[in-house]
Amino acid sequence: MKTAVLGAGSLGTIIGGMITKNGGDVVLVDGYKEHVEALKQNGATIKGAIEDNIPVKAFLLDEIEGMFDLVLYVAKATYNDSYLPAILPHLHENSVVCTLQNGLPEEVVVEYVGRERVVGATVGWGASLQGPGVSLLTSHPSRQIYDLGELNGEITPRLQEVKKVLDLAGSCKIIENLRGVRWSKLLMNAAFSGMSAALGYNYGEILNDSKALFCSAFIADELIKVAHAQGIRMVTMQGEDFEGFELKNGKADLPSKMSLYERVFGPHEKVIASMLFDLRLGKKTEIDAINGSVVSRGKKVGIATPFNEKVVFLIKKAEAEKSVPDKSNLSMFEDIIEKTK
Repeated sequence: MKTAVLGAGSLGTIIGGMITKNGGDVVLVDGYKEHVEALKQNGATIKGAIEDNIPVKAFLLDEIEGMFDLVLYVAKATYNDSYLPAILPHLHENSVVCTLQNGLPEEVVVEYVGRERVVGATVGWGASLQGPGVSLLTSHPSRQIYDLGELNGEITPRLQEVKKVLDLAGSCKIIENLRGVRWSKLLMNAAFSGMSAALGYNYGEILNDSKALFCSAFIADELIKVAHAQGIRMVTMQGEDFEGFELKNGKADLPSKMSLYERVFGPHEKVIASMLFDLRLGKKTEIDAINGSVVSRGKKVGIATPFNEKVVFLIKKAEAEKSVPDKSNLSMFEDIIEKTK
C-alpha cells in the first residue's frame, strides 16, 4: 500500500523510518519545517532503545504529492484543523485513514474524511522528539505493539492490509473491541501522561513517588467508572487485564495494585509525556483529548472525576502562564487526597 505517515513527530519518525527500512512504500509528512528538512537531508535518526539512521522520503504539508492508499495519522489532536484538510486531496475512494492518536480520536477524524475511510489503532509504546530529525524510543522494543480495529468491530480484509504495514514497524494485532482498547489506552495516557505533564515527571518518577502514584491510581479508577457507565469494559493490554486497575474498595485496594502498576508502566519508566514537551516549548497540549475526555464524559454520565479535573486545571494553567509544571504541583492534590476514601 502506498502509505503516508501524517504527523511524523516523535512516534511518526520511528514508524515511518521502520516501515521504510523493512521495505514499505511510505512518505513522512509533517508541518515542522526544520524537522522535515533534517529528515530529507539526514534521514530518520532513532536513539534510545534502538539506535539507527534510516534514509526516508519526507514532505511538508504543502509539498504532498499523489494519492495514498493508507494514511497513518499520528499528529496531535491540536493539529487536526491543519493536517486533515491537507491530506484530503490525496485520498481516493478506497483510501484508509488509520488513527494512531491519543485519546478517543476516531469520531473527530470521521468528520473530516468520512466514516467509511476510518479505522483505528492504539500505540503501545512511547517516544520523544529530541530535535529535528531525531526521535528517542523510550519504551522497550518488545512493546512496539499496535491494536487495530474497525469502528463497528468487524474483521475486514482492509484490516489485514493495514496490519501488513504496521507489522513493518512493530507487531500489530487485529481486534474486534476497538472501543474497549481505546479506553484502556486512554487509561495509560490519562493516569501517567497526565501526571507526567502536571508534575514534570517521567513515568518512573511517578512510580517511585507514592503520592503521585496515589493520584494516578485514582485517575485510572475514575476513568474505569466513567467507561462502565457507558457500557464499556477495559480489555487486556500489555499482557494485563486493565479491569484490574479499578479500586472497588477505594484506597484500601491500593497496596494490592502496586505490582500491576510496576508490570504495566515499569517497561515505560523513561517515557516523558509529549504534553510536557509541549509545555516546555510554550505550545498548547492535547489535554482536552486525554484527561479532558474523561472529565467531559464523566459529566455526561454523572460520575465525579476530581483527580482528572485537577490535572486538566494544572496543565491549562501552565499553558496560559507559559510555565512548566514541577513536583510542587503535588500539593495541589492534597485537598482531594484527604477526601478520598
